[in-house]
Amino acid sequence: MTLTATGATGPHGDDALEAPGAPWLDPAAAYRAISGRDPRFDGRLYVGVVSTGVYCRPSCPARTPRPENCRFYPAAAAAVAAGFRACRRCRPDALPGSRDWDVRGDLAARAVRAIADGAVDDVGVDGLAARLHVSVRHLHRVLVAEVGASPLQLARTRRAQLARMLLDQTDLSMADVAFGAGFASVRQFNDVVREHFGAPPSELRRVRRRGSVAPVAAGASDRLPVSGARLSLRLRFTPPFDAGSWFRHVAARAVPGLERATSGAGAAVGMAAAPAPGPDTVGLGVEALGAAEPGTGSRGADDTGAGSRRAADTGSGSRRAGDDAGTGRPEVSVTRLLRGGEGPVHVTVVLAADGSAVHAHLELMSLADLAPTVTRLRRWLDLDADPGLVAGALGGDPLLAPLLAARPGLRVPGTTDPFELAVRAVLGQQVSTAAARTIAGRLVAEHGEPGADGLSFFPSAATLAQVGTPALRALGLNEGRASTIGVVARAVADGLRLDPGADRERVRADLLALPGVGPWTADYVALRALGDPDVFPAGDLILRRALAELPGGAGEPVDVRAATARAAAWSPWRGYAAQHLWSAWSHRVELAAAEPRRPKTARRVRRVAR
Repeated sequence: MTLTATGATGPHGDDALEAPGAPWLDPAAAYRAISGRDPRFDGRLYVGVVSTGVYCRPSCPARTPRPENCRFYPAAAAAVAAGFRACRRCRPDALPGSRDWDVRGDLAARAVRAIADGAVDDVGVDGLAARLHVSVRHLHRVLVAEVGASPLQLARTRRAQLARMLLDQTDLSMADVAFGAGFASVRQFNDVVREHFGAPPSELRRVRRRGSVAPVAAGASDRLPVSGARLSLRLRFTPPFDAGSWFRHVAARAVPGLERATSGAGAAVGMAAAPAPGPDTVGLGVEALGAAEPGTGSRGADDTGAGSRRAADTGSGSRRAGDDAGTGRPEVSVTRLLRGGEGPVHVTVVLAADGSAVHAHLELMSLADLAPTVTRLRRWLDLDADPGLVAGALGGDPLLAPLLAARPGLRVPGTTDPFELAVRAVLGQQVSTAAARTIAGRLVAEHGEPGADGLSFFPSAATLAQVGTPALRALGLNEGRASTIGVVARAVADGLRLDPGADRERVRADLLALPGVGPWTADYVALRALGDPDVFPAGDLILRRALAELPGGAGEPVDVRAATARAAAWSPWRGYAAQHLWSAWSHRVELAAAEPRRPKTARRVRRVAR
């Protein structure tokens, strides 16, 4: 169903919101979506009901309003800007974000991504406009025309939604909720929450206490200084969620001293250079073999170094490792440190192995770092993905259909540190995952910043920019890759932005201009750091082998040009296609490694018998 532009107005009359040229959604197509209570459009379409003054998700169980009472919006902030408040029954404010804005590269999409990433909180609207190289007036005009809300309105909605989550899930004081959600004052917090939800924060919390939602643990940090805070949050997402594949991807790359990946059995990955495969390492057979693991193994020759949308929200409270909320469901977890604006942030992400729940246990020096931390975790886990939308777009392909069926809800893992991702992409050029991880461990041990809980921070761009090529070569890097890491570090230290709001085409061009960075590295950074879902690294050897050898593949060698042509039909979700191909190839290698091998003597006897 295509939702195209038309006109609409707010609940307070025809003059409530009339932004010239505002492309509201085609009412006929949108009304069909809400009439059928189609959950596929939850988070991508919002309906404001003039007769009640509320806005809902398309799948709201309430009686379908009359067509003349409906106004349709592409974002919750647009509905609020038009004067609607969130429906208390379907909670449209609790939906995960939408990746619709991730597939576009225009100014409006870049601005929406940057605001969702916290740019307005960091640098204000003026600073955001400067980052995007436009005037504040032009930015305002474009966003109102494309989204239906100004930059400040989008930022206020982001804060209001985080505040509602904190009111629902914690017992933080109202002042702490306001500060943690990014508000400048408690008064502003009260006004914005009332505008968005039609009730003051105190009433929303009383409603929670009368209901069945229990707050999760909160208290003083036991790893950071006493001024810090500890709390746990449930992160919403659109099911299904393939937690196992996400965890295997992260665990296979867990760097000693930088992060710990722990399976339900309680064994940690990332504390030894190369753990052997087994039940406690959750199937790390590929890297234990030293194979060119999909996504970070052998590369194209250009990278030689030489030059249904219903949010899942289950479980509450703190839990012991390996047991999801005491239900006996196995868990996996990843722990690492993040750099916050006010100090270190200790993060443990806990996933139910069946993909039914995602919890984040956070220890922060200041609640001011809460909002950006939640945003970074959502991008790391790709929690705003819409598996149904991706499956609908890719499921008709004979090569991808069985892969989608085998791994429903597969995510494209992002990163919590774009610069770290770029460096590790360079380290992974034409070597195995195990080798790249070993060198990354040496890099962290030698140049990382020690932190809490036996973990360190990855070296910053400023730090590595000062480290000479000889020092990097001493870690086991060749001349080309050591030089490339220094070049990338200096570029980032000098202002090259690798965040989701960056101009992707410009970033790609800037990266390709750096010695030792080729198309594969630039594509890998775009996919995992910039969050571009339409990137297909056609130079990746594993992807080309998968296109040739997996069932439904070409059956013959595939070069870069042929791989690019084959992937064209998968736009705008080529990144998810690549992730499925990598995962399928990894599984194939693991199965091959698990097959018992006949003794050499037996093979010789068999040849003689013939």
